Order: sequence, then structure tokens, then C-alpha cells
Amino acid sequence: MLCVLALLSAIAPLATDMYLPGLPLMTESLNTSAPSVQLTLTTFMAGLGIGQLVVGPLSDGLGRRRLLIGATVVTTLAAMACALAPTVETLIAARLFQGLSGGAAIVLARACIADRARGDSAARLFSIMMIIGGVAPVVAPLMGGALLGPVGWRGIFWVLTAAGVVMFAGVLILVPETLPVENRHGGGLTALVRNLRYVVGNRVYLGYAFTFMFGFVALFSYISASPFVVQNVLGLSPGQFSVVFAVNAAGMVGAAIVNTRLVGTFHARQLLGFGVTLLLAAGLVLLLAATLIDSPPWWAILIPLFVSVSSIGFVMGNATALAQGEVTRASGTGSALLGAGQFGLAAVVSPLVGIAGPDTAIPMAVAIPSAGAVAMLSLLVLTRRTHIS
Repeated sequence: MLCVLALLSAIAPLATDMYLPGLPLMTESLNTSAPSVQLTLTTFMAGLGIGQLVVGPLSDGLGRRRLLIGATVVTTLAAMACALAPTVETLIAARLFQGLSGGAAIVLARACIADRARGDSAARLFSIMMIIGGVAPVVAPLMGGALLGPVGWRGIFWVLTAAGVVMFAGVLILVPETLPVENRHGGGLTALVRNLRYVVGNRVYLGYAFTFMFGFVALFSYISASPFVVQNVLGLSPGQFSVVFAVNAAGMVGAAIVNTRLVGTFHARQLLGFGVTLLLAAGLVLLLAATLIDSPPWWAILIPLFVSVSSIGFVMGNATALAQGEVTRASGTGSALLGAGQFGLAAVVSPLVGIAGPDTAIPMAVAIPSAGAVAMLSLLVLTRRTHIS
């Protein structure tokens, strides 16, 4: 079951990074403009956030399995519609539905784990889920680039259609209903509002949620800015950038693996505190290197960057588990707010790290420790009444 849920959580990188190499070809093939084709990414990301916000709370009343089956069906059909799209307008509409259903699948996957596990056990499962799902951002661009020549951009969406079929079959066969009827709310708008107030009114949940969100902000700042920093500022080649990206991704996955080993020996909150401290410290070193050294050598930037990215392996799984553990009566709503905040903040940060142009590392070097500082404050201030058992 965990492998299926991890695959569902990897929908976003699979459905974005795989087709990005084909954007120029799509512009030519559909006889349209680059901004129009870029709207296919914008609408997907919007759908991803909306899908989580809508389906997460609904699942607290209707259960997880039926909605998860429906989400995988829509994801599969939307990918097929993308592959067959005759115009860019059709493609944009199909990508919106792909995002809506993908967001639903992501939020339900998290809620299923929260239904089944608590505390350190949940932290271990979320870390394992992150390990499996963390491979997707590394593999997806490579797959997309390799497939583009032989099968074209439409072929990439046919591969995503096949992945949707696999997800549907996996959910149908391996994922049971995780929310018993007696634990569901009565449904209706009143119950949805009550659940939302229950979640938002929990200060400890908000502390862990903000820690999770700003950990992701630090990661997304790196993802958005690193192609320009590594190539334009440090002067490395595109091939060398691919190596740097892969090494950093391996560091994050490796940290998540270590985290799964340490959960049980140490409390999830202790490991989260370690990860946030490491993120903030490495981010400050990165900031000093970027601002105090003229033309910094590659190691002065890449070493603290590696440590910053690796620290996320201790942050995301533990913060998710601890946040979800605070709102067990409304896991779907809690998961929805985590996801919506995660992608909403990422959408805001992405243009900010490029605000000074492609030839400086300073915006990224400011964003990463700033996100780490907010994560640290959220953890220390908002969760201070939580006792380590």
C-alpha cells in the first residue's frame, strides 16, 4: 500500500518535469505561443492546490478510497486528453483536470497514512513515502528528455496515461478504506466549517504545518534558482548541473533514509528540530559565502547548498507526521491545508528568487536561511507546549 501511496504523491513532479523538455516542440506542434504553452503548467499547479483544498475536507465525511479511485480515473483520462489535444486550449483544460485530480490523489495519500499511524510510526512511514516519492523529481526530467526524441511530447502524456492506469490498479487492489464510517463527520457545509475551525484553531498543528511549508519553501527556492546559480554564477556546464542536482537529491533521500532508522531511537520532534537547525545553519553559511566573497568558488556555494537540501530529509516527513497527529479527527482537512500552503508559498517564492536576474546567487542565498528561520520560529514558538515523550 505504501508504494502505491508514494507513487500517488509523486504525481506533481511526474506530470510537470517529464513534459517540460517538450515545451518548445509543443509550441510549434500546436501552432501557438510560448506563453500559451506555459499556461499548461500554471493551470496544472492551480488545479493541484484547488484539488487538495476541496477533496481533503470532503474525504473526512465520505472516506478516502472512493475518492482516491475517482481521482486516479480522472488523472488517467486527463493525461489521455492531453496526449490527444488538437489545440492548446484543449491542452490547458485537460491540464487543469489533471491538476485537480492529482491534488486530490496527493492529499488522500497523506490522509490514508495519517489514518493508519501516529507519532514515530507515522514519521517513519512519511519518511519512507518521501524516499520513494523523492526519486520522481530526479528521474522525471531524465525520462522526459529520453522519451522526447523517440515518441514526442504526445508520447510523454501517453506514458503518464499508463502511469495513471498503474495507479488506478494499485489503489483498487492494494489500498483499503482507511477511515471507518464511525470516524467520519456527518457531511454538509456545517461539518466542513467545523473541521476547518478545528484544524486552524490548533496552534500546535499550525506550528508543525508552517515548519513543513517553509521547509518546502527552502527546497523550492533551490529548485527554482539552482539552474542559473550553478551555470551562470559558478560557470558549470549543463551536464555538470545535472550531476549537482542528482547529488543534492541523493543527499535529501539519504537523509530521509537515516531519519527512518533514527525514528524510535529519537522522537520525531527531536529529529525535526535537528533538521531545521541544520537547514538554518547551512543557509546562513550559504548567505555569507554569496554576499562576502567576490566570485565565490564552487565549493563555497555547493557545499552549504548540499547540506541545506539534505536537511529537508529530516524536516518534511517528521513535520507532516507531527502536524497530522495533532488533527486526527480531520486528517483530510489537515492534509489539504498542508498541501495548499506548500504549493501556494512555492508559487510566490519562485519569481522572487529570480528577481535580481540570472547572474547572482544572493536571492537564493537569502531565501533559504529566511525560510529556515521562519521554520525554526514556528517550531519553537507555536509548538512549545508539546512535550517530548
